[in-house]
Amino acid sequence: MATTRSALTEEDIRTLVKGVSADDRAAAAYKLCRAIETSPLTDTERETAAEILRVMAGDAAELVRRALAVTLKESPLVPRDVALKLARDVETISLPMLNCSPVFLDSDLVDIVRLGGPVRQLAIARRPRLSRSVTDAISEHGGERAVAAACANDNADFAESALQQVMARFETHEKVLAAIAYRNVLPLSVSEKLVTLVGDQLRDHLISHHAVAPEIALTIAIGAAERATVDLVDQAGRAADVKAFAGHLAAEGRLTASLLLRGLTQGHMTFFEWGLAELAGVPHHRTWLMIHDAGPLGLRAIYERAGLPARLFPAFRVAVDTYHSMEYDGGTRDVERFQAHMLQRFLTQPQAAAREDVDYLLDKLDQLSGEARTEAAAVESA
Repeated sequence: MATTRSALTEEDIRTLVKGVSADDRAAAAYKLCRAIETSPLTDTERETAAEILRVMAGDAAELVRRALAVTLKESPLVPRDVALKLARDVETISLPMLNCSPVFLDSDLVDIVRLGGPVRQLAIARRPRLSRSVTDAISEHGGERAVAAACANDNADFAESALQQVMARFETHEKVLAAIAYRNVLPLSVSEKLVTLVGDQLRDHLISHHAVAPEIALTIAIGAAERATVDLVDQAGRAADVKAFAGHLAAEGRLTASLLLRGLTQGHMTFFEWGLAELAGVPHHRTWLMIHDAGPLGLRAIYERAGLPARLFPAFRVAVDTYHSMEYDGGTRDVERFQAHMLQRFLTQPQAAAREDVDYLLDKLDQLSGEARTEAAAVESA
């Protein structure tokens, strides 16, 4: 093994294999591992290195085995049988390997999650990436700390069923529920289930960052005073099925002129189209044409058919015209900037919106402006 031997003397190798002192063998092991990690190896040298690593993994001294585990924990050069042997070792040796080593198969990690105990589960849950088969195992067999760590790991790929299982197992464990709530992306069924399990702070986060089903949103919006309030306009903008959302609000008598105007002036044109179609009993494609392509009388005709108040029509006319004059710029925070410009333009035009709607829109504009200032300050200080 010419490359490795160039970094080590014959005496180093003899010390590794036959050294009397554990400290001496550990030093030689560390030196050899560094050479294996940093030197280019031929196929023959790689086989020889693997045999030497097997000798280290079988050394009676924990120091020697730990030198191997810590030095090569991220190396793809460790033979899988050596990695599995180290995974069964004491925790000072097994945990670095379980947390980092790329040589484990998913099936290896699944078996360790099932049989390895809570500390090893936690090490696996914190790995740089986790496949669905591994998160399935953690969801089913993991302890609270491991499950919370995996859910907090946004590079962990969770199936919807796995997150449902976690919520069923840990429905009273706030730490686990919080880890799920703060994931970047959640399936609709998970976010709406979480809303019913968590406290006000987490509920507010879920409602602000994830869509919930229209019936859930509506239940919370009109619920007891001590519960979080849902902004149905924000939920309309996040709804995966806008048609169903508008239909549910109409069935509950909540698809009002005020709600449609608030949504429209924040740029939620799709919600406005489906809402108007629902109230007018006109197919969406015809409603779209009357709003966008039927000239100055089209909007009025579909508006009147929907039974909306005549006094508010000028405000809707201004909002639609303002929307048509705007465009997304494609940059960062594109949607937020569009909404802010839309609100600014609408609020500076003559219109007949109700006072409470104007106040609401002004509050929204203040909120968007505050978020933009906070982000700009963060970028400037970075």
